[in-house]
Amino acid sequence: MFRADRRVRLGDVDVSGRLRLDACARYLQDVATDDTDDLGEFTTQAWVVRRTVIEQRSAARIDERLSLSTYCTGLGSRWAERRVALTGSTGSRIDAVTLWIHLDPESGRPKVLPDEFRATYSVPSAGREVSARQLHEPVGPDDTGAVVFEWMPRATDLDVLDHVNNAIAWAIVEQVRAQVLGDRDLFDEPFRAEVEFREATPRSAVERSEMLHVIYSHDTSRTSITLWSADWSTVHVTARVMRLS
Repeated sequence: MFRADRRVRLGDVDVSGRLRLDACARYLQDVATDDTDDLGEFTTQAWVVRRTVIEQRSAARIDERLSLSTYCTGLGSRWAERRVALTGSTGSRIDAVTLWIHLDPESGRPKVLPDEFRATYSVPSAGREVSARQLHEPVGPDDTGAVVFEWMPRATDLDVLDHVNNAIAWAIVEQVRAQVLGDRDLFDEPFRAEVEFREATPRSAVERSEMLHVIYSHDTSRTSITLWSADWSTVHVTARVMRLS
């Protein structure tokens, strides 16, 4: 178990003071990095997110102090799953699970987990094997009731792996939420949100100022979201948001 603390800052919240999902995703990314850095015994590594699930029981608010606890909950041949529990000083509770793919830093291709990594994390994961298979069906432009709007990635969205950072997908989820619900904020209620990353959004999309396509469908129980490339040939991201009872 690795633990860290965060304070919810002004740049992390929406107009109501609620911790935004893209900011929460950055917290998840940072605590995962802090955990592996704390061990200080692995060779140079690179990791990308394949899938993240966030379940919010009670929203975190501005200036709240959060305690983050994380541990490995499963391993595959080239990936690892970790859980993060975020507990707030004034009662917020958010639970997340993220599947990380281990990459070769030079080739960018998935790489078998190092022996020392597996030895370290096999105990907390209790030998549990996890799959990297993705579960969402993308929303297509011909789907009944689908709504489309354009989205342009920015230079500030790129990270050191030279593609749009995973947290930006959660900003798209926030944007869809605003369009679907307006003043009724689903994210103040208990909910489950899932994001699956298919194909990275590359630097070239930023350099050419490409207008990508966000398409979503919504009913009383679920909002489904897909980010398509400018030419509609590639699915970059899929997402689902559902209320929790």
